[in-house]
Amino acid sequence: MNARTESDASIAGNRRKQPHFLGDRLGALGEAHPLASLAKSMVDPVVFVAVLWAMSGRVVMIGVGVLTLLAVLSFLLASLMLDNTFVMLSESNGRWFGMGKMTWGWFCLSVLLITVCTVAGLTSVFPPWFFLDWLALSYMASVLIHYAFRWQIMRPGANRGGFRRVLIVGITASGTMLAERICTHNQLGLEFVGFVDDRDTPRLASLHEGEVLGALSNLASLVRELHVHKVYVALPMSSQQRILNLTETLQDSTASLYFVPDLSGFDLIQARVDHVAGLPVLGVCESPFIGLNGFVKRLEDVLLATVLLLLIWPVLLVVALAVWLTSPGPVIFVQRRYGIDGESIEVYKFRSMRVLEDGECINQARKNDSRLTPIGGFLRRMSLDELPQFFNVLAGTMSIVGPRPHANAHNELYRHQIKGYMLRHKVKPGITGWAQVNGWRGETESMGLMERRIEFDLDYLRNWSLWFDLKIIVMTVWTVFRDPNAY
Repeated sequence: MNARTESDASIAGNRRKQPHFLGDRLGALGEAHPLASLAKSMVDPVVFVAVLWAMSGRVVMIGVGVLTLLAVLSFLLASLMLDNTFVMLSESNGRWFGMGKMTWGWFCLSVLLITVCTVAGLTSVFPPWFFLDWLALSYMASVLIHYAFRWQIMRPGANRGGFRRVLIVGITASGTMLAERICTHNQLGLEFVGFVDDRDTPRLASLHEGEVLGALSNLASLVRELHVHKVYVALPMSSQQRILNLTETLQDSTASLYFVPDLSGFDLIQARVDHVAGLPVLGVCESPFIGLNGFVKRLEDVLLATVLLLLIWPVLLVVALAVWLTSPGPVIFVQRRYGIDGESIEVYKFRSMRVLEDGECINQARKNDSRLTPIGGFLRRMSLDELPQFFNVLAGTMSIVGPRPHANAHNELYRHQIKGYMLRHKVKPGITGWAQVNGWRGETESMGLMERRIEFDLDYLRNWSLWFDLKIIVMTVWTVFRDPNAY
């Protein structure tokens, strides 16, 4: 068995040297390297505040209260926006993947921080160069510290004796995915030993020869002989009795036991582990705006909508006057749409058509639509008709970024024909969205086109973050001037 142990360790090492791109965020696995966890959660906010206080000595006549307010604000924003933006990712995700994501996160944070400080009047208290110097020095210091953590964790021999040996029970999709993640992310501090399963071994193409160490009946002896620290059970959920037998088998060992649910058949939306009065539950479909995320999203909406309305109020007046002068009818068109949880809301728009459709049958706007007013095409092409929806945002019925609301009649049509269509209503509808900045805007001439739009809407729900919202806002500005589907 000792020879086999050495062989298995060699095979596990070979698998570790053959990374596979997994296409999702690091952090889905439960336990990360403690240094990586520290860098992920604390380094950036602490660096931000430390550089601020170091530079405060160069600024005269600035009260401690002002500095403290700015330090608290920057710490909170950095904690929220720079989560998951660190450079200790595996090389399997690309050499510069972590660096690029971190740089984008810092850019978005800088823009938001300067905007908030400008609105709050803090920028007038400091010299003109202060904020730019602070942001630049903080970024450089953070990058250096991240790479120092990376070197410490990834250098040869750094984890010698510190890896926790892992055995996976069940050659399932979830089991093999878990093995891939363990082998391609050294910073987890885990070493994949092999699989245990009673079934035929070549079940998936990614399985390497020799990684199946035996049957379930040999589990207890394998745990002892291979000095396994953790056992992950990835059997199908229907194998309840087998799982119960495994727990009894491992009661005389010190190995930790984990259950990896097979969720490959579910369309996961913000999957998470939660509890209800102490009872553990597994959520497979939930809104991303639960708890603190909901507060952050609302704060983002109120701050940005207020700033934008203060900036564009002359445009609102000019457009309103142009609509009133060029065609008869109300300036503001109100149409019922589905809001969060499918509740009906009223959405405000500058009127761009001669008709006011809001019934059970509504025709989508199309190119060269005969219903357009003399300036309706221009308003729609430049998205000026959407500007009154910033008042919807302040009222709390819409967000700046989210799935675009469809007319109620269209919702009732598509909800029965497109799988997962109503999941887009787990969040507030948005003025702009991930689908729109990717070209899925305008008339949907076929069911397939609408399905693609819904795929992007659901992708937004799965991957929401504050920096993702800011990225969509920046992309929206560019899209307004080049989108051929805007009409």
